[in-house]
Amino acid sequence: MIKRILITGSEGYVGKRLVARLSKDYDVFGIDLAPDASHNYHYQQMDIRSEQLAERLKTWGITHIIHLASIVSPSADEARDYDIDVNGTRNLVECALIGGVAHFTVTSSGAAYGYHADNPEWLSETDPLRGNDSFSYSRHKRLVEELLSGFRNSNPELQQLILRPGTVLGEATDNLITRLFQRSRILAVRGSSSPFVFIWDEDLVNIIIHGIEGDISGVFNVAGTGAVSIREVAKILGKPLLDIPAGVLRFLLSIGRILRLTPYGPEQLDFLRYRPVLDNKKLIEKFPYTPSKSSRETFDFYLAAQRAKDD
Repeated sequence: MIKRILITGSEGYVGKRLVARLSKDYDVFGIDLAPDASHNYHYQQMDIRSEQLAERLKTWGITHIIHLASIVSPSADEARDYDIDVNGTRNLVECALIGGVAHFTVTSSGAAYGYHADNPEWLSETDPLRGNDSFSYSRHKRLVEELLSGFRNSNPELQQLILRPGTVLGEATDNLITRLFQRSRILAVRGSSSPFVFIWDEDLVNIIIHGIEGDISGVFNVAGTGAVSIREVAKILGKPLLDIPAGVLRFLLSIGRILRLTPYGPEQLDFLRYRPVLDNKKLIEKFPYTPSKSSRETFDFYLAAQRAKDD
């Protein structure tokens, strides 16, 4: 089969890296909400909720879809965020079926498991997806995976590769997590180790490409081996640890929300203290690509890149 690949969210952080790599060997097409500019691939500004999407897939002859588009930072319009994440994904899959697409890759997230006190120490792909209703990103990832599970049962002809990455880090990463690392003091919830599992952005790109090239299906946690606790993060960064009791932090977040000093509220407390810790055993044993950097090596690489910029 001649592969013709559509990337949703192609102008995003991971999308641009995939376009650069895949365009060397395949016909690559992209849709995103970013304004049309100078692109070195077939690009169209389009919403994944568009009614014209099925016809576009047919016209382009798309065989493989890499679905990256999602709302990472929740907006004030929760209904719109839900519509893009969940209904947009539904529309994309339905259009893929109409267009005769063979393979569908989606970047879900470890957040789909949810941030819960009773999470296993290490989460495997067979553990339930519970999300968090108070954290829309986590809730939407769970709902999207439930949606995709239904399509796997009703339409097995569309192969699905579901990837659940941990925290993605690379040379130029800038997101909610890296901003926590950039503060003068590292925030921790007393009594919680709050471990991070990191995946190097280039490892994630390689995993997606191997999935496309091998027409691989299945569900995989995507993380480097091992984890790095919030206290280890502070030590590596050489920054003091601001260790706050959970009750005090909940109160401070409530006041900060009321005074509009922070976009975060008390519902984000569990996000800080019960981070999902992903077991990558299945990825290592059954996927044809093994991450080249562990969680600690990924963090060290990110930190070295940041310090090089400051020099």
